[in-house]
Amino acid sequence: MTKKMQTSVSIVEDDPKAREIMVDWVNRAGGLHCVSHHGSAEDALVAMPACQPQVVLMDINLPGMNGVECVRRLKALLPDAQFVMLTVYEDSDHIFQALQAGATGYLLKRTSRADLMAALRDVQAGGSPMTTNIARKVVKAFHQVAPPEPAVAALSARENEVLQLLAQGYLYKEIADTLNVAVPTVNTYIRRIYEKLHVRSRTEAVARLGHMPIKGDMPIITRRG
Repeated sequence: MTKKMQTSVSIVEDDPKAREIMVDWVNRAGGLHCVSHHGSAEDALVAMPACQPQVVLMDINLPGMNGVECVRRLKALLPDAQFVMLTVYEDSDHIFQALQAGATGYLLKRTSRADLMAALRDVQAGGSPMTTNIARKVVKAFHQVAPPEPAVAALSARENEVLQLLAQGYLYKEIADTLNVAVPTVNTYIRRIYEKLHVRSRTEAVARLGHMPIKGDMPIITRRG
């Protein structure tokens, strides 16, 4: 198999011995080829873009700039590259910081050689390799329901009703008819909602509920509609 047909890999790891072992693993694995290896984030930022790797294996705990920040910066320089974190950290904070920075995979350093090489192939094929423990943490985090924001919780029962109707795309006149109140009364409720939520539009107010409005922004009505 020629190098053109192989997946090009760059490695960022500050431990020279560990870096040497990983380079050897990659070059001996079928379908993979190490095009560069770096002992620091700073070196990677300078030298890696010229190598144009398809996959980057990144340690988090690096001297100087950490691996998460390095991924964030490299992603802007190598938008098509896939980044896989290889680290001893398996807490949720590190996981989500890495994913938000642009990482596609997250593996622990105790991952076996075979599983690590399979993960590099998998991420290039469109997968998001993660150890079972990491995947479980990600799923658990998505299952958690975020508590309401204090500002939203401070709304009165009627103000919450109005906000819910706004979220469903109701016009002010439709809200007035639904609640059996006058349009100026709806205007007053909406003005109070905006003040309490510190927003200036329907979109911003509804975003506090985690919804998107069906209809576009509407200014506060100052006359009966």
